[in-house]
Amino acid sequence: MGLQQTLKALADPIRREILNMLKSGRMSAGEIGSHFPVTAASISRHLSVLKEADLVRNTREGQFIFYELNASVLEEIMLWITDLKGEKDHD
Repeated sequence: MGLQQTLKALADPIRREILNMLKSGRMSAGEIGSHFPVTAASISRHLSVLKEADLVRNTREGQFIFYELNASVLEEIMLWITDLKGEKDHD
């Protein structure tokens, strides 16, 4: 997973909203898709991009695939941005 791939995944407003939705817990692809006026195929592609960027993880349970936020990648981005800004930890 590279920073460029992660930032590209975060560039899309639908993908950012999906991540925001997953803050409250895991959701199925159908549950996620019901919040957007786009096709199921489009949601599937957005989820695939997020998964490739390691921003979400998925698990299959029977016929359903559940997605959950991978906060560790977001934490890495926050650390990178903090470092870029030159902020130091003042203990």
